[in-house]
Amino acid sequence: MNSVVLNLEPIAHLSDEQFYQLCLANRDLNLEMSAAGELIIVPPVGGESGNREAGLIADLEIWNRQTKLGKVFSSSTIFILPNGAKRSPDAAWVKLERWEALTPEQRKKFPPLVPDFAIELRSETDRLQPIQAKMQEYIENGLRLGWIINPQDSQVEIYRPSQAVEVVQMPVILSGEDILPGFELQV
Repeated sequence: MNSVVLNLEPIAHLSDEQFYQLCLANRDLNLEMSAAGELIIVPPVGGESGNREAGLIADLEIWNRQTKLGKVFSSSTIFILPNGAKRSPDAAWVKLERWEALTPEQRKKFPPLVPDFAIELRSETDRLQPIQAKMQEYIENGLRLGWIINPQDSQVEIYRPSQAVEVVQMPVILSGEDILPGFELQV
């Protein structure tokens, strides 16, 4: 099942608040919005992908509880990127100082920032190109490190600012580098 993209621009331009209200009114849908104003309906994932995603979040959260360096977020969190896109990575991490710089209202709604680190997990039905475009968008908006975990091709794509994408074969132990010091993930 692929994402459904609706072009709303001919009839409406949703503000951040209107998009937030739309998401609240349609809690059963996973919604995102592109920088161009396209509404993206993201299908749910199956059991295996959901379990893998939960494991990624758990590993990241365990590391973060030990280091207390930031905040971990699930795929239910939508971030408002500097380019206006509203995106939800499968797992994300924000440095504590950046999170604490937000107002209480910004923390309650969709945080207006790009995460420092993000993971996208390709599910069985996902096409790779849209995930790659989404990760590139994160990088262009200030993401410091990103991983696309692609079980179908047994690969991980590693994204860093101003660098070519690095592709490594699975199994591999990924490093959080200087963004997530000491964090390692075996995939």
